Amino acid sequence: MSAVAAPSARRIAWIRRRRALSRAWGQFRHHTPGMIGLGILVAAVLMAIAAPLLADEAGLRAINVTHNPTFANPSEFGPLGTDSLGRDVMTQFIWGARTSLLVGLAATILAILIGSIVGITAGFYGGKIGGVLMRITEWFLVIPFLPLAIVLAAILGPSVKNIILVIGITSWPSTARLIAAQVLTLRERDYVDRSRALGASNWHLMTRHIVPNVSPLILANTTLTVPIVILSEATLSFLGLGDPSNPSWGKMLDDAFETGAVTAEAWWVFIPPGLGILLVALAFTLCGTALEEILDPRLRDRNK
Repeated sequence: MSAVAAPSARRIAWIRRRRALSRAWGQFRHHTPGMIGLGILVAAVLMAIAAPLLADEAGLRAINVTHNPTFANPSEFGPLGTDSLGRDVMTQFIWGARTSLLVGLAATILAILIGSIVGITAGFYGGKIGGVLMRITEWFLVIPFLPLAIVLAAILGPSVKNIILVIGITSWPSTARLIAAQVLTLRERDYVDRSRALGASNWHLMTRHIVPNVSPLILANTTLTVPIVILSEATLSFLGLGDPSNPSWGKMLDDAFETGAVTAEAWWVFIPPGLGILLVALAFTLCGTALEEILDPRLRDRNK
């Protein structure tokens, strides 16, 4: 009778990760605010993906809707009325979700990537390397975000790619400081010292011990950064620094302000995009708070 081969260390690690993910999802399902936020996000993402099926992109151009009345309320032109050019507000809202979510997710990934690399490197190596990286991080923190973003957006020009780049390279410092502080404590743990004593390289220590233990913090910080990025995109678009050829919720607010929709009491023009920004930002915050409570043992024990 042949002996059963013992599972490899890699397989054991994957089994443990799957079990940890299963436990985390089970806890998340019982977190009511987190599930509400997840439901809102799923609805927003599905609407953005299905935009070509839900609304005709041609309706975004004023030349194609000259027959529509201007500033028609929802009762006259359903379901959300028209703007100053006769464009359907519902069509703009659906297609605007694509740009707002794309910028929010892409810029967040860029900011988290830069912040994680800088934070892990500075926290692990310390000394002169960590000092230089932290001084650069503090320099970015000292400069107000909005003026720096406005200057960069004005220099690079209005486009979705440039907006993602501008927000990404100005939103990473807080993430870097948070991760660096966590890595400073992790590198002094006993299991790291034992691995170092056994001859483990710095790359092995970072990839096998530091990064896996700091990943929950990175994940939670990602979901909490997305709403800040979406609000930043809305702010830049409202200031006229967004891409004029691509609709977004921020650009809808800018157009409403420029065309006098507020003074004309055309609430159906500016309330939908404002509500969309509010709900998506709130949804990411709810999901991020839920993940933080689940992944942080201190918060989990405090809520019991």
